Amino acid sequence: MATIVQKFGGTSVGDVSRIKRAAQRIKQERDAGNRVVTVLSAMGKSTDALVELAHDISESPDKREMDMLLSTGEQVTISLMVMALKEMGISAVSLTGWQAGIKTEPVHQNARITGIDTERVESYLNEDKVVIVAGFQGMSEDGEITTLGRGGSDTTAVAIAAALNAESCTIFTDVTGVYTCDPRVAKQARQLQSISYDEMLELANLGAGVLHPRAVEFAKNYQLPLIVRSSMVDAEGTIVEEEASMEQNLVVRGLAFEGAVTKITIERLPNEYDSMSNVFSALAGSGIDVDIIIQQLTGENELNVSFSIHTQKLEEALEILNTRQELLGFKQIRHEEGLAKVSIVGSGMVSNPGVAANMFSCLAEEEITIKMVSTSEIKVSAVVPEVDMVKGVEALHKAFDLDAVKEAEKVTS
Repeated sequence: MATIVQKFGGTSVGDVSRIKRAAQRIKQERDAGNRVVTVLSAMGKSTDALVELAHDISESPDKREMDMLLSTGEQVTISLMVMALKEMGISAVSLTGWQAGIKTEPVHQNARITGIDTERVESYLNEDKVVIVAGFQGMSEDGEITTLGRGGSDTTAVAIAAALNAESCTIFTDVTGVYTCDPRVAKQARQLQSISYDEMLELANLGAGVLHPRAVEFAKNYQLPLIVRSSMVDAEGTIVEEEASMEQNLVVRGLAFEGAVTKITIERLPNEYDSMSNVFSALAGSGIDVDIIIQQLTGENELNVSFSIHTQKLEEALEILNTRQELLGFKQIRHEEGLAKVSIVGSGMVSNPGVAANMFSCLAEEEITIKMVSTSEIKVSAVVPEVDMVKGVEALHKAFDLDAVKEAEKVTS
């Protein structure tokens, strides 16, 4: 018997009717003779509602207590799903993240999985039960409940699939697969039949919300077939694999974008060997992710450093830097809000020179100012005014012929 892992996102289990529909999907795999483990997110917007409740009480809720609060959302879903399955005559059991043996680092609200003890899950599978696991959560070695950050249920599913040596992991969501761009913003976006792990990882890190980056990392590390498909309709999804087998003619295979970006510039920082290390170690120590970094020498003994962060982290970042101004030795800090990042991704960039030039020319034709640039072998990112983000995405989608991608054929499952 093959072991199959599935994951249903919040919209896929957003109400009772959708929970019952997801239960039918689980039954299909069970009826096919497979051992089934299903990971669930919290229902719909219930996590947002819990966050709102917390902020009604405190402007800055304690991170440990937030994990205690937010972990309850998935527990509601898994218990309801087991009830639905039992009504269909299917033997099933629900497990919280810690009951399922998910161990994490001792970090609240954005923990990483450090290991999974599959003994309890395996024992239930051997009893011919469907195992329903709460996503997004685990437990640290010191017995604290932790959560994995937004999108963490994807990571839970892939990590469990890897630990169980599963045949595949299917992520059921509210879209039919991975698109060339977010179809809610770029109306001309088209579904891809396949995409490589590396391309998907870049897109996920750059703001594409269909998969969590850590989930893609797990899939790549364990060479686990990852399928993204709709929980609402019977349609062929997108396969995430080592090397994409379809649309090989595309140099750029996808676009990603992210709003609420702020550019911070530290001016007249001492040009010493440890200056950059001191600045970014201070930010990293408080869990602030820095994206694009630009260094500019302004004199023999001084330099300016610019970097981008999420606007939500602006006040915290400024406080950290300003309280260390004397230690770091800089003269002043400037920041620019109201920015966004648009990115093109494609493994074909490695062997096709001029892709970045084409991107910049396209943005210039739209009279979009480029504030910062970052590149890798398979992506180019540009920070632009947020008011121009959608216009830039649509222009780039057309410029790189992504409008012409054929949509995956719909088939019955």
